[in-house]
Amino acid sequence: MKKLFAGAVLGLAAVAASAGGMESLEAFVKGVKSGRAEFTQTVTAPPKDGQESRAKVSTGSFEFQRPGRFRFDYKKPFVQSIVADGETLWLYDADLNQVTQRKQAQALGSTPAALIAAAPDLRALQADFTLEAAPERDGLQWVKATPKSKDGQLQSVQVGFQGDALSALEILDSFGQRSVLKFGKVEVNPSLPASTFQFKVPSGADLVRQ
Repeated sequence: MKKLFAGAVLGLAAVAASAGGMESLEAFVKGVKSGRAEFTQTVTAPPKDGQESRAKVSTGSFEFQRPGRFRFDYKKPFVQSIVADGETLWLYDADLNQVTQRKQAQALGSTPAALIAAAPDLRALQADFTLEAAPERDGLQWVKATPKSKDGQLQSVQVGFQGDALSALEILDSFGQRSVLKFGKVEVNPSLPASTFQFKVPSGADLVRQ
């Protein structure tokens, strides 16, 4: 269950409304250099053997600073942290007392985190994703991003904006698992200390390098 939450993060029609989504994405990437928000993430696996699929919900906080620095802190129901410091991607599982360390350049690529936090501009996004406007729904403007690389586990990400403000991510992986992140209490361009994106391996934790 815990891997569902973290993996979903790593692993993000009216013509006029659709155009608004692309404009919102461009404005967001261009104008929002740092951010802070709370999130609720709902992960739904595809049904098996005729059984209804069950949703698993987690909550936490999210911070980022372009280019390439972000932090997801999951608080409920499991404590986990995903931290990118610009060079290394760290994943900490408190229950297992285990830290996984990866090279950030290899781990991000075509991921939801790259969409909303890592890319410095729209051109960088278009190098990894095919971007297209999607119909307006739920009061939001949407953009669908499809990874150009077929090697990963990500099938598509839809990014929802309310004006130029990031509001939601809908992630579909190649296994049919769907993850929806809804953001609240969003702060745009806050001043974030460098320590926000520094990670120190907790004493006694197992370190796994990948």
